[in-house]
Amino acid sequence: MNVAVVAFPGTNCEMDVVEAVRSLGAEAQVVFHDGDHLDGVDAVVIAGGFAHGDYLRPGAIARFSPIMPAVGDFAAEGGPVVGICNGFQVLTEAGLLPGALQKNAGLKFRCETSELRVETTDSALTGEAEVGQVLRIPINHFEGNYTCSPETLAELRAEDRIVLRYVDNPNGSVDDIAGICNAGRNVVGLMPHPERAGHELLGSTDGRVLISSLLSAAGARSAVSA
Repeated sequence: MNVAVVAFPGTNCEMDVVEAVRSLGAEAQVVFHDGDHLDGVDAVVIAGGFAHGDYLRPGAIARFSPIMPAVGDFAAEGGPVVGICNGFQVLTEAGLLPGALQKNAGLKFRCETSELRVETTDSALTGEAEVGQVLRIPINHFEGNYTCSPETLAELRAEDRIVLRYVDNPNGSVDDIAGICNAGRNVVGLMPHPERAGHELLGSTDGRVLISSLLSAAGARSAVSA
């Protein structure tokens, strides 16, 4: 498996994702925002950080980067795409996921370990997890409060597209949402950082099941395409 990790000016988690992927035996490479193709990759991760300094609003400038049409095409073809933290914000700004991320309740930056409950295993990020499984994953954000229209929320619920929920909501996200997927279930966005929970020295290895699920989803797609 070969994973492209997309980085923008201000991204600061790309090497964390690369290390997490490589620790599970796959290859990973950083792809910069000014590229315009994603040749030979099996999955895409949009890493966290502060793309373009979060000017205007997080992800609003990054969505116009030359790499984003290639990400959109890859997703449209069924390729697994995951946006982590700022990457989730980019995916919503680009229209690859519904809703938006706004400032946390209480206007406080939250940097702590959160508990997430797996709500579905039918996504590119949770295929190897178990429904109801609780994962300890760090968060690190100021604008992680997920919001959407009542109609969109009803659709997400009805289609089982809420992938992860906070056990104890840290930011005010509607319906305790920590991560969602698209209708095709191959595009997933989440605010917590699974790449920061892959080693005992980091305090939790619970992120490994999510990264491993992404690699399995990529492998299954590659096998079908072969």
